[in-house]
Amino acid sequence: MKAFAAAFLALLQFIFTSIGVIPYETDIDYGGNPYVEPSVSSWLTLISEGESDYSIVIPQDAKPAELTAANELSSYLEQISGATLPVVRDSFQEPTMKEIIIGATSREAELSVCLDRASIRHDGFILKAVGGNVFIAGGNARGTLYGVYTLLEEQIGCRWFSPKLSIIPDKATVKIDACLDDIQNPSFELRRNNAIGSTERYLAQKKSNVSYWTNNPAYGGALTYVLWDVTLTELVPDALFAEHPDYFAFLPSTGERSTQHVCLSNPDILDIAVENAKAHIDRNTTGAKHIHIGQKDNTDYCECERCKQLYDHYGSVSAPTVMFANKLQEALAADGYDDMYVTFYAYNETRNPPVKNGLVCNERVIPVICGSFQACHSHPYTECGHIDGEDGTFIGRFGEGRLEFKNALETWTEIADRTYVYEYTINFLNSHQFFANFATIQPNAKWMAEEGITGITYNCGDGHEAAFNDLRNYLMGKIEWDVDCDVEYHMNDFLKAFYGNDAAKYMKEYIDLYTAKVAATTHAFNFEWHYQSCYFSLGEIRRIDNMWKNALACELTERERFEVEKSELSWRYYKANLMIGEYSFFNLFGRAAANEKLYDDFISHGITRVATVSAPMPEKSKINFFWLRPIDWR
Repeated sequence: MKAFAAAFLALLQFIFTSIGVIPYETDIDYGGNPYVEPSVSSWLTLISEGESDYSIVIPQDAKPAELTAANELSSYLEQISGATLPVVRDSFQEPTMKEIIIGATSREAELSVCLDRASIRHDGFILKAVGGNVFIAGGNARGTLYGVYTLLEEQIGCRWFSPKLSIIPDKATVKIDACLDDIQNPSFELRRNNAIGSTERYLAQKKSNVSYWTNNPAYGGALTYVLWDVTLTELVPDALFAEHPDYFAFLPSTGERSTQHVCLSNPDILDIAVENAKAHIDRNTTGAKHIHIGQKDNTDYCECERCKQLYDHYGSVSAPTVMFANKLQEALAADGYDDMYVTFYAYNETRNPPVKNGLVCNERVIPVICGSFQACHSHPYTECGHIDGEDGTFIGRFGEGRLEFKNALETWTEIADRTYVYEYTINFLNSHQFFANFATIQPNAKWMAEEGITGITYNCGDGHEAAFNDLRNYLMGKIEWDVDCDVEYHMNDFLKAFYGNDAAKYMKEYIDLYTAKVAATTHAFNFEWHYQSCYFSLGEIRRIDNMWKNALACELTERERFEVEKSELSWRYYKANLMIGEYSFFNLFGRAAANEKLYDDFISHGITRVATVSAPMPEKSKINFFWLRPIDWR
């Protein structure tokens, strides 16, 4: 009864907030420590009026990434100022006090400079001005490259907002803080954020160190995989089913075995999986040290008696997966592959960890936790606890959440030395509708880092065109590197560059209002339909319409106008699906034309599907634009 009363009050709040009777706060806190403009007491001039006496010094035996770092620094400084700084080896030039010193050179000993290398972790770096010299040194070669890009960004003003938009300053004089002394280490050891169009260069510029399949030493290499994603079909091939159906899942629904899943408790499959894993490792050319166990994307897990006993004994369906991963890693190590990590999906039926009888992951076995696809993204994971699918009931939609994802993640970090989170952050069913997660990305990531999560692989960019995804990818890159960064500072920086200085304030107003309304009235899930989103009052609809009109009325470049128009499609898509304004059935003579124009504008802005999980939109001739909403164009 108490739960029903609380849910009823939440329903009333939802109704009255939706129609505009109850106000809500629109001043959003996007998280992080407030950015403070550096106070510079003295400047070190590297280039003056297009002229420079500086050179860039690298080690005699420079690694490929250190050479890239030097060449990138020289190239960008030339683009900025017109001055060419030569790149020289430390053994070819006597020390001077006008050098930018990259990597582990002999200069530290020659000049009696002590860099605090003990404070630099993997992929981290130090930037330090000493006298007239500047030292850029990483915990590894990749960290040194990151240090160069960071110097260019934070001291000189370069920006890499997306694979298609960079801002390179144009100034004849280049100065940096003469007291520069900055050590940076990443919040997560694994950081993956692969926006559409990403290159190895762009990934290095945003300090993303995972590319799965390519490992180019020139950009510091990357964390790569021998096998990734749905891999059990490679380790235990479906072709074995004909002779060995017992290798595969028993399904009570049919009373038969099925290739929908593997029976991971069957001891006979381990040797097969080990041999197949070794064959893949031996063929790999990237130097990958990770191999993955990934089930098919379904919930048809094995329910044979042996598996069910393990589920009951360890308190989770994930138990056989953990045990199989441990045995695979041990067998590989025994055969000489002792440097391999084995990762596995904690996903669907395996998303919850074992909680009984002491089952833990081996030191080199890493769960990839995927449960956030069911969690609310408009409120922090630690506060909300609502699970997608439960909002079909009154209590489930408006009652208290269970904090299932939070609790599962915390337990995974207790039973595994390393844990990676596979983070879902768009609406896959309606990717061109605004997804209101901007206020939770930072607090969620900070909580994960504090809990001991060691890596985030961000499932948002790869081939996904989604509303405001360029901004989302940019912010996520910043947060993965530093969970305490000022998100609003970076957001405003991006909006001004991407949409134009004048239009940026309207874009920010839209993001603020939409984010606030969803947080006040509903939840944001990764697989939600149009009617599960928030509802705006008539006054709010007019206000948002005016935001877009004002943004498009600004003086914009051709590129900026294209991006504003493309982002406006998210609002038009929302209105069309809810039959609001020009898309209303009351607009008898204009509704079809409005929908058809929306279709045309999708196509002209490079959008061919309304959801990342759907087929491309059909040809116009197959759509009845009067009756069908965009949700049906799939």
